[in-house]
Amino acid sequence: MKAGNRMISRKQYETICEKVLKFFEKASIAITEDEKKKIEVADFGLNDIENTGLQLVTFVNTDRVCAKEMVLFPHQTCPEHRHPEMGNSPGKEETFRCRYGKVYLYVEGEKTENPHCKPPAGSEQYYTVFHEIVLNPGEQYTIYPNTLHWFQAGDDGAIVSEFSTHSEDSLDIFTDVRIDRIPKIGD
Repeated sequence: MKAGNRMISRKQYETICEKVLKFFEKASIAITEDEKKKIEVADFGLNDIENTGLQLVTFVNTDRVCAKEMVLFPHQTCPEHRHPEMGNSPGKEETFRCRYGKVYLYVEGEKTENPHCKPPAGSEQYYTVFHEIVLNPGEQYTIYPNTLHWFQAGDDGAIVSEFSTHSEDSLDIFTDVRIDRIPKIGD
């Protein structure tokens, strides 16, 4: 059952956006006034934004390409998901490039012995891939279509640039069936 009827409050959204802007400032990443108004706060309908969530700004998303800046607060996790086929497209291919902090990316493959991160408490059953890729500033990794993956920020949080083919977030398939990818903001 999806958690879809849950939403974050307008006040919580504004507080999170202020925190996101401080991360961009710390990392010397400039965004326009218009982009500041378009910060997306995804709590995935779980009402646990500090542990499971993602904040992002989409710079461009055409039929062919997409570019986003994603902010993760310390130890915040973007839950396990994949980007399925879309019509004639094999699905979204994305390259993550760490710009600030450290991000731990988990993808399909041989399980890493003693991984740095654990899934958020109470959601462990929804995480199935544990091949760890560690990204420091300037390092990048490409995730191919339909590949299960999840990621978590280190102690200082992280900013990750995403360069991809066309993005259709509403079509992402999450391992956790409770998730609602499209954020809902209340009064």
